[in-house]
Amino acid sequence: MGGSAAVDVLDPERRPDSTLVFVFGMGRSGTSALARALSLCGGALPDTLLGADDGNRKGYWEPLNALHLNEDFLTRHGSTWFDPTLRLQNEVVVGSAERDAYLDRIKAFLRGLPPAPLHVIKEPRITALSDFWFDAARQSGFGLAAAVPVRHPQEVSASLSARYRMSPELAAALWLKYNVLAERHSRGLPRVFVEYSNFLDDWRAEVTRIGAALSIDLSVRDEAAIDDFLSPDLQRQRHGARISQGFGGWISRVYGALSAAARDEPLDTDALDVIFDAYRSCEHAFRVSLHEFQTRFDPAAARRRPIMTRLLERLRSAARRDARH
Repeated sequence: MGGSAAVDVLDPERRPDSTLVFVFGMGRSGTSALARALSLCGGALPDTLLGADDGNRKGYWEPLNALHLNEDFLTRHGSTWFDPTLRLQNEVVVGSAERDAYLDRIKAFLRGLPPAPLHVIKEPRITALSDFWFDAARQSGFGLAAAVPVRHPQEVSASLSARYRMSPELAAALWLKYNVLAERHSRGLPRVFVEYSNFLDDWRAEVTRIGAALSIDLSVRDEAAIDDFLSPDLQRQRHGARISQGFGGWISRVYGALSAAARDEPLDTDALDVIFDAYRSCEHAFRVSLHEFQTRFDPAAARRRPIMTRLLERLRSAARRDARH
């Protein structure tokens, strides 16, 4: 997102010695389960959380205020969480006044967090808006860290289909977009990748990994509550061994790389950069060509065009007559 460079001015009500862990990445990948488990290991959650529903009967554990301010920003720029494009990240220019106003709203939200040495924030839209959130959190004096859940793309697709009746094609595009953004945007931060199935199988081992990777203390745990929360029904969708080769095999390669990182194997960021650039180029070219078809060559639009042309000409003629009189 373009715009003026942010000035790193510390908020007067900054939070020294407080770490903010962002749980982000692709939705339906275990972000809710991880956020809740970390909160039961001592991480403070924001107040006023989105409630449970049929799509997530144990709760989303994400703050309503953050959701609303992020959704407002996305809507102003013609986007939502369901947007598979990278237009917002690469083409939209955000002016300094709008950027400052958005940062101020985020900082006001952060000031409302309860005092604690460790905070956990999970709000799926932050993955697409992390440069704003990271700037605001740093200016507020927080130390930052990232925990990125990783889930097999077929399971995510099945979950999105059950929740939203989403096509496999859109689900695949969203999986690719949000996973590559989460990886790119968390570079330079203390971060950890967590395979969702591993987390459900042995949360104790994974919490130990997370604490070590992020240098945070997760030793004070309500183990009984975590065991009860992480019940087997949280993984209602199960995948087969095969991954769809849609998007030229990019999804398979990204999942392989992030899954390996969740086993503490080296992460080939150069290979992920190549995939990101290819996806960005592909989606931009297709989006531009589709827009031109819809506005210039769609038969329905063509039928409407003469009507609009005659209407505009009548309006111009009327305006010219009024000017002469």
